[in-house]
Amino acid sequence: MNIATFAAGCFWGVEARFRQINGVVETRVGYTAGITPDPDYKLVCTGQTGHAEAIEIQFDPEVISYRQLLEAFWQMHNPTTLNRQGPDVGTQYRSAVFYHDAEQKQQAETLKSELNQSEQFAGTIVTEITAASIFYPAEDYHQCYLEKRGQGSCH
Repeated sequence: MNIATFAAGCFWGVEARFRQINGVVETRVGYTAGITPDPDYKLVCTGQTGHAEAIEIQFDPEVISYRQLLEAFWQMHNPTTLNRQGPDVGTQYRSAVFYHDAEQKQQAETLKSELNQSEQFAGTIVTEITAASIFYPAEDYHQCYLEKRGQGSCH
């Protein structure tokens, strides 16, 4: 299995959508790319930790490619809004790809460039592409949050 890590606003909806993709074996939501060790939801919500609400995905590369996950990622949120998705505002809701190796970095940068050139989106993609760092799993009640409640999306 391979790992992919993304941030695209509220992690509940992002997780629900990725879990529906064939080849995604496991997901977990959490916090990454900040300065505060061992953050919790309440602290991340302040916007002071530097962490993004993110999703870590285990996927089977024999079933789905990393590029296909990137394509899905960029379609499931608005990557042209800086630090905002829908009603959620703050750096914790930023759009980001956290790559785990040089190949993931290259694929993310290439696809971002292709999407910007295609003018598929109304504005320029502001998604950050940065090396993956420590991923802190969110509290248990956040895992599969919408699924547990029979909901399909956050908004």
